Amino acid sequence: MRLRELFSAKDMTRGAPWQRIAEFAVPMLLGNIAQQLYNTVDSIVVGKYVGDNALAAVGSAAPILNLLLALFVGVATGAGIVISQRYGAGDREGLSQAIGNCITLAAIASLGTMLIGSLIARPLLELLDTPASIIDWCTDYLVIFFLGAAGFTFYNILSGVLRGLGDSLSALLFLVIAAVLNTVLDIWFVAGFGMGVAGVSLATVLAQAISAALCYLKLMRMRSVFDLTLDSLRMRKNSALRIVKLGVPSGITQGVMALAMMVVQSLTNSMGEVIIACNVIIMRVDGFAMMPNMSFGQTMSVYAGQNVGAGRLDRVDKGTKQGLAMAVGFSAAITLVLLLFGHILFNLFTDTVALLDLAVRMMRILAFGYICMAVTQVLGGVMRGCGDTLTPMWVTMLTTIVLRIPTAYGLAYLTRCEEFPNGRPEALFGSLLFSWVMGALLSALVFRFGRWRKKAAAGSF
Repeated sequence: MRLRELFSAKDMTRGAPWQRIAEFAVPMLLGNIAQQLYNTVDSIVVGKYVGDNALAAVGSAAPILNLLLALFVGVATGAGIVISQRYGAGDREGLSQAIGNCITLAAIASLGTMLIGSLIARPLLELLDTPASIIDWCTDYLVIFFLGAAGFTFYNILSGVLRGLGDSLSALLFLVIAAVLNTVLDIWFVAGFGMGVAGVSLATVLAQAISAALCYLKLMRMRSVFDLTLDSLRMRKNSALRIVKLGVPSGITQGVMALAMMVVQSLTNSMGEVIIACNVIIMRVDGFAMMPNMSFGQTMSVYAGQNVGAGRLDRVDKGTKQGLAMAVGFSAAITLVLLLFGHILFNLFTDTVALLDLAVRMMRILAFGYICMAVTQVLGGVMRGCGDTLTPMWVTMLTTIVLRIPTAYGLAYLTRCEEFPNGRPEALFGSLLFSWVMGALLSALVFRFGRWRKKAAAGSF
């Protein structure tokens, strides 16, 4: 295969399903890892050059960041589904309109994030009882990020368009470039200029803007697949509503998870700076450990979407089985690595022995959950690609709000002691494992008896 063909739109309705899935999922995985590097490098740099409190500040800001950006990520998910179905159906005019509306929606989302996020950042941090020792750093980090959120929003939506067209390699390349730039700027701003937490936020904003610009330039070079004109940028009710209709449940799913993190973050904050820092370290490593699951889930959405658009429902069933087997295999391998070498990874963030030991103990609680999440992500991805975005949303709402939050607070109450007056940290991670296991069981159940097959058979696009 020539280099140019690697970075082009790909038809996933032909060939062996596992091969098409692997060709798409591997670049997707590498791209997700590169994106995760943004926050991880931020944490490593501030942890090493500023201290554990700065590390806690970056982590405490994350739940708010995820909540306010969740709906915009949902738009990207809806965009990818619509684009994949239009492309699979060979509908050039509908594809062009959908891509144009995605760009317009990205502009609207960016303005909303800039205006709302910068105004409510500190009030939300105060609502979460963020310790006074880190609240100013948290505020600086969030405000800078929100004011420069256009890069994040445009990258996510435009990369969703590229993935819907079957091109996951371009998104990977642009993210790698941005991740390298982010790392260089992080060290330069923090170690060189002494800008602290504000420096890592500014570095992330600049790097994300570069990745968004590269995605746009790539789309400009794909005129053989669709037409991008001023007319296609005009909002069309049917096209925009279709993107939003499919994307909002996915956005709500992300928002519910972020909201649950915020509620549990309040519990985490009550346990003190050491537990906050431990949670930050675990969640940063968790971000990488979850990447194969997320990558296969996103891949299965595109794979199912293109095949539904082409009327190849037989390939959806076959691809689901093969994709699930690959995802579970990847997650099992990652679980083993975390159990054997987790302490080496945690040492990247801090040299504090007590903090390292605590992080290792907490990761042992979570490890098995990554295999469960492989099932949840793959089956949820297939359902979304077939047009059923509501069912995965309800599964997430049930496992995070109904199960995880009460379990976390209940375990914290039951484990109060002199050393941990507000509950042991095991309550935080044990409740998360419980929600992951139940999510896998529920996803398997609704997948078998759910409505996604009717959506696919009716032609959801």
